[in-house]
Amino acid sequence: MHANVEYGSEGIVSTSGDVYSFGIVLLEMYARKKLTDALFGEKMSLKSWVSQSLDENKIIEVVDANLLRREDNNFSAKEQCVLSILALAMECLINSPMERISTREVVARLEKIKTTFLRTTQDAKDGNGEQINE
Repeated sequence: MHANVEYGSEGIVSTSGDVYSFGIVLLEMYARKKLTDALFGEKMSLKSWVSQSLDENKIIEVVDANLLRREDNNFSAKEQCVLSILALAMECLINSPMERISTREVVARLEKIKTTFLRTTQDAKDGNGEQINE
């Protein structure tokens, strides 16, 4: 199955194609780049650019600065959240539709990422002695 089928352009629509498209949307949102950005061409794609940043632990260089800055409160928790979301995006972009995660698994992973982030930032407030309102 090639990329055109993933986008349903040949009349084939599947949840696996939806998962692939969702992975692209996540990358575009978090990197603030489009698939058609001048940075990308034959040698590098949005997917390979983000994948390389994950492999080299340099996501701060590809993530939109409005989403993640070293001086942010709870930077570590935010960085871990973004890492988890980008890793999820890469799983959505696995070339083989049969090996790609399901929509149900995508939702479960997003819920887990959210819960982990909220727990981590809540714990950070506890550690600083600030009042926690429930």
